[in-house]
Parts: sequence; C-alpha cells; structure tokens
Amino acid sequence: MTKFSRLLSFLAGIWMMHAACPAYADAVEDFYKGKTVTVLIGAPPGGSYDVTGRVIAKHMGKYIPGKPQMIPQNMPGAGQLLVTNHLYNNAVKDGSVFGIFARGMALEPLIGNDNAKFDGSKFTWIGSTTDEVSLCVTYGNSPVKNWNDALAKEFTVGGNGPGSDPDVFSNVLKSVFGSKNRLVTGYTGSGEIALAMERGELDGRCGWSWSSIKAEKSQWLKDGKLNLLVQLTLSEGTPELKDVPVVTAFAKDDRQRQLLKLIFSRQQMGRPFAAPPGIPEDRKQALRKAFDLTVADPEFLAEAQQRGLEIRPVSGLEIEKLVNDMYQTPKDVIAVARAASESK
Repeated sequence: MTKFSRLLSFLAGIWMMHAACPAYADAVEDFYKGKTVTVLIGAPPGGSYDVTGRVIAKHMGKYIPGKPQMIPQNMPGAGQLLVTNHLYNNAVKDGSVFGIFARGMALEPLIGNDNAKFDGSKFTWIGSTTDEVSLCVTYGNSPVKNWNDALAKEFTVGGNGPGSDPDVFSNVLKSVFGSKNRLVTGYTGSGEIALAMERGELDGRCGWSWSSIKAEKSQWLKDGKLNLLVQLTLSEGTPELKDVPVVTAFAKDDRQRQLLKLIFSRQQMGRPFAAPPGIPEDRKQALRKAFDLTVADPEFLAEAQQRGLEIRPVSGLEIEKLVNDMYQTPKDVIAVARAASESK
C-alpha cells in the first residue's frame, strides 16, 4: 500500500468512527467528565517513548468526550515488561488508564520469556504514532564499521532486558546470521546505552529506531560518529539510508523469512498505545477516535516535529489485526523464533 493510499484509508477510518460514535457520546462524556486519565510510559524520562507518551497526553484529552485531564506517568523496568504486565493484569479496565510500551512486548509471550504474563492479542489497541525502521549501529572507532565486519569481528552491544528490541534483535542477528555481537543487557533506557557507547564501554546497539537516532543524536550523525550496519525492518527500508542493507536481504530460505517476519513485524507498530483488555466498547471506540484525531491535529503535529518525532500513524484496528495475525504463526516457526531470540 502506498503512503498516499494508506493516508486515505486512515482518514476514512476516522470518518467512519466519527459516524459510529454519536450513540455512545453521552455515556462516554458522563464517564470521562471531571476524571483523570493516566498515560503510563514504559521507558524512563528523556527517550523517544517518553517524549511520544507525553506529547500524546498533552493533546489527546481535548478529543475525548468530557475532556478529562491526562497525566503521563513513567513506569520503566525489565525492558518495559513491567508496565506491560501491569496494564494487562493490574490496571483498572474502565478506560481511565492506557499506556505506551516497547513495540515488541505484544509478541513476547510467543518468542520471549515466561515472565510475560499477558496475551498480546487481547489488549485494547488504541493506535501508534508511527511505524519504524530500526538499525544496528556502532559508535566512533569501533572496529565494526559495516555488516561484513559484524560477521567477522567481535563487538559488544547494549540491551534493556528480555523482550526489548535491543536484546531480541541482537540475539536474532547472532543466532540466524552468525554476527559476532555480544549482548550486555540491563541498561534502563536508550540514554544509558548511548552514554556507555560514548564512554567506550559498548561498541553499539542493535535495535535503535532511525527516528530516535535523528531526534536524539543528530550531532553524532553530522559528526560521522555512527556506523550504520543494517536496517532492521520488513519493509524496503528508509529512502534516507539507501546504502545501508536491509536484514531481509540476507534470508536464505522461506523458514528464515518466516522467522524474520515474526520478529520484525513489531516494527509496523513503532510506538504503540494500548489499554487493558476488556474495557467497555464505547470507551474503546472513543479512545481510538480521540487518538486518530490527535495524530492529525496541527498543534500536535507541530510539536511532534519540533521534538523530532516522526508521525506516520497506524490505527488501533490495524495493530489489532497485525497482532492477531502474528498469534496465528505456525508453532514450529514460533519455536525457532523463540530459540533465536534468546541469549546464547
């Protein structure tokens, strides 16, 4: 689907939701009027997930019937697994709490550890501000400058914890393609990993969004301090990085392609927002509509641009379908993906 046709589809979805919601409006407005909606953020302050969550919280309230106050609240921990488990199991299921967490969390029960206490297909998916292209990169004078070097020379990369993109992607590159990276995990966020790279404690990171790199480390790019090894995405990659290979180009057979599809499907829901499962249907539709209107709002878009956020919205319905499709992946492929994503 082209970007133009996808935009038309997205706008049509907004119109259809607008047409469908009047019957619910009074009840939803009565519920939200005078209330506070909490937006949980699975990352620590300062990174792109944090900024995205805060900008959405700032602008979305005016589009929810009753215009509730919206309060962002950071809940980092365990590579964003803490907030994901909390949303699914402990948060109230009335539409007054939703959050943003690492895009890979939804699939973690399939390919990750047993501490993922949720079913990703049952979340109330609200939408994503963008889809993503991530990269495996090294810093400065690392001996690893390109993908061929990554296959031949040992290097260290930072991670956040099981289920986070840097951990899963690093392990997959090593297991599937034999890259020589050694994962050092436990960093609380992208800022800590970047500082460790700058200090020489790490060579790099595998699983860093291109949009985040441009927003957070534009000076590194200008100064030539980053070596871009490979694009991690199911798409053709970003036109800005035509000389950087895309990981799917290295797949040798259909089994590897299926495995990569399962692992990197998360890139299509780059900054996902979700509420707990089982919230009332009218509030679910109201939150989805409010999100869609927010990411098309000129004031929101202006602030997003000023903060370096890329906005290519993905609807809650699209994410719901994507996650449901991934949960239908054949069990033998899931088993291979699980093994490939674990630390060796």
